[in-house]
Amino acid sequence: MASPLLPLLGRPAFICRPRASSRSLCYQLASVVVFLLAEAAGSRMGLRDSAALVALVLAATCSVAVAYDPLDPNGNITIKWDVISWTPDGYVAMVTMSNYQMYRHIMAPGWTVGWSWAKKEVIWSIVGAQATEQGDCSKFKGGIPHCCKRTPAVVDLLPGVPYNQQIANCCKAGVVSAYGQDPAGSVSAFQVSVGLAGTTNKTVKLPKNFTLQGPGPGYTCGPARIVPSTVYFTPDRRRKTQALMTWTVTCTYSQQLASKYPSCCVSFSSFYNSTIVPCARCACGCGHGGHSPGGCIAGDSKRALSPGVNTPRKDGQALLQCTPHMCPIRVHWHVKLNYKDYWRAKIAITNFNYRMNYTQWTLVAQHPNLDNVTEVFSFQYKPLLPYGAINDTGMFYGLKFYNDLLMEAGPFGNVQSEVLMRKDASTFTFSQGWAFPRKIYFNGDECKMPPPDSYPYLPNSGPVAAPAIAAAAASAFLLALLLVA
Repeated sequence: MASPLLPLLGRPAFICRPRASSRSLCYQLASVVVFLLAEAAGSRMGLRDSAALVALVLAATCSVAVAYDPLDPNGNITIKWDVISWTPDGYVAMVTMSNYQMYRHIMAPGWTVGWSWAKKEVIWSIVGAQATEQGDCSKFKGGIPHCCKRTPAVVDLLPGVPYNQQIANCCKAGVVSAYGQDPAGSVSAFQVSVGLAGTTNKTVKLPKNFTLQGPGPGYTCGPARIVPSTVYFTPDRRRKTQALMTWTVTCTYSQQLASKYPSCCVSFSSFYNSTIVPCARCACGCGHGGHSPGGCIAGDSKRALSPGVNTPRKDGQALLQCTPHMCPIRVHWHVKLNYKDYWRAKIAITNFNYRMNYTQWTLVAQHPNLDNVTEVFSFQYKPLLPYGAINDTGMFYGLKFYNDLLMEAGPFGNVQSEVLMRKDASTFTFSQGWAFPRKIYFNGDECKMPPPDSYPYLPNSGPVAAPAIAAAAASAFLLALLLVA
């Protein structure tokens, strides 16, 4: 007979995986499963042991799935090392960083890649990047290496460096575009000459403990793995060559690792209801627990106009405008107009951070009517199809040289557009919040949504709780009449 635990063992991966930011929910679920099975088992230790196994599976599943993004299930950053030549004491490798994330890019001040050498390797030279520290190279009497640290950290060069220090896809200050927004700009590269290393495929030891800052925390990198050598074609494509050796490292992003709090929130309004649903209070944390532990600035304060208020800090600490939600970014969705065959929504993005402007920003929305987008007026739009036939997710981003830069907090710190969508008579409705998005992401981070029971409702209908209140009042009135009689 099949074990009664088999259905339970099949569920946790599905329950925990879609919401990568809900690790605590997974552990709570594991605890509930343990309690229920233990209660059912009574004194039967076999079933109780099985319950502990279920909890272990749940916890392991949740910890593995922390970096899973349901709207971009295959998104990652892949770092590839191609050994292109051997040297007397090591090798020369082309290091290529490819961003396969559809809507998450690396902003200024850019990426930092680190690793640990397996032996006592040194970096003789780098083209297209530089190590942040040289380390102790005192044992070298002749030529001095570029970096002697066991754990080097490498950053991209700034634009405009001399041509003899450049290489293809380098020198962009570490900024890497999202693949869905700009495939050509989603690659960064540098060339490194490694010494005191192996000089054959069998003697080279792969670096380990890779780290990626993009620019802050959030990325987790797996181990380096040897893969089939990369193939190159000559410009005339008549000759094919290949790398002497290739290994790759895959890094995935977790919003939970990046920050304890959300970095954006969503507010709603509509033409059919005068209520404006604001962002939840302290949606992104308040006081020392949020994004602006050093306080905030009132929008009409003279301090907002003082010199240096817009200067970024090295630690990336935000300086926010004082708001009830205390979020750096607010996305407002307004249901604007209703036509016979179409309806129109307005999207406005507001920046409340005085120290940050957002270049190449992206906004992702999940809504069932995005399969019938007719026109987007002042944003670029691209449908995202993570699951093939399901077309309910789309990415908005700015028009180049027009509104692809979201300025810092202030009178110019906002961008907005309108979306015209065709109605599907079988599904379209304004009731029960259907016209509002299910999820909103800004720059790859999921935004805090208002609670569903606060959405603007149609004038000819009341909140969900109204019928229950009316029924209770009627029952109380009838009971009073009976008592009087």
